[in-house]
Amino acid sequence: MIIGGFQKVTLTDYPNNLAAIIFTQGCNLKCPYCYNHILNKQEEKPEFSKDEILDFLKKRRGKLDALVITGGEPTLHKDLEEFVKNVKNIGYLVKLDTNGTFPEVIERLCKENLIDYIAMDFKAPQDKYNRLTGIDIEFGKIKKTIKNIMDSGKDYEFRTTMVPDLLTKEDILGMGKEIRGAKKWYLQKFISNIDLIDNSLKGKKPFTDKDMDEFVDLGKEYVNSCYWR
Repeated sequence: MIIGGFQKVTLTDYPNNLAAIIFTQGCNLKCPYCYNHILNKQEEKPEFSKDEILDFLKKRRGKLDALVITGGEPTLHKDLEEFVKNVKNIGYLVKLDTNGTFPEVIERLCKENLIDYIAMDFKAPQDKYNRLTGIDIEFGKIKKTIKNIMDSGKDYEFRTTMVPDLLTKEDILGMGKEIRGAKKWYLQKFISNIDLIDNSLKGKKPFTDKDMDEFVDLGKEYVNSCYWR
């Protein structure tokens, strides 16, 4: 597994838990609004070794609660399951961030009780998925991952970055139908003051707080809890 970044502590990335974060290198999507695109390329040499991360977690046992695995896209890595087993054996909770394009990996990790919390980036309604991901996507895989997550018995959230001119309040309705009955859906404000994959979006004004409130009200019609951040 190629680890391109490591943060030793976070108070915000795993709800109600003190966690460390690793950022895996490589992603199969090219979302135009992505600001983590430095992690998109799958470098040959990792910045941090798996053993280095595991040794750190052993030393911090009892002080940290969890490890967050994000990216990039972690489910690209064939040895993800083996790594997560090692983390669980040390005694940590594991949260996985995913774009949902590998439903079989999510299903296997859940069935083997290797992850405790899943956060899936749900990008857009079906008719806009290619535009929002920058590739030709097989939407059936996205729907299967959504089902796997909602049927898993694990804690989870879906999250959507609201990009002006790319997503509208009508899109909230289409997406809401796909995740109807879900536990949590977070709508995220677009960040535009940094380099993005599509720099024509750089500097674009995000939706206003009032807009985000309206989106949340629409989302609440479909899911148990909807918030923006």
